[in-house]
Amino acid sequence: MSTATVAHAGTSSNSLAILIGRVLLSIMFIVAGFGKLTAIGATAGWFGSIGLPVPTVTAVVVGLVELIGGLAILVGFKTRIAALVLALFTVAATLIAHTNLADQVQQLFFLKNLAVTGGFLALAAGGAGAYSIDARRG
Repeated sequence: MSTATVAHAGTSSNSLAILIGRVLLSIMFIVAGFGKLTAIGATAGWFGSIGLPVPTVTAVVVGLVELIGGLAILVGFKTRIAALVLALFTVAATLIAHTNLADQVQQLFFLKNLAVTGGFLALAAGGAGAYSIDARRG
């Protein structure tokens, strides 16, 4: 196998891994955003109970950030920007809702969110890969 063939195979494998990573990172945000937007009252009620301002508006904004950001990551559109937005969003959500580290469930959510943030930062640094709208747009 020539060096060029090995290099191409590695690039293809990397792009497939990035695509799978994008799909896995995006699922949680697409589902969560859709859930928030289809249950605004319940989401606003919970947001109000944890002291967030204008809970209905916050619920809509959060739902849209999650849904649109998740879809952008999924298809690889403006991936670096979407990944940075969702990384910052995830850190903010973590600091707002998951800081009771004495509670094992909250500690797990805190650590999971740190890992998700790491995934988004890696995606922001490395880009969407070949199997993306970004790659097709050149």
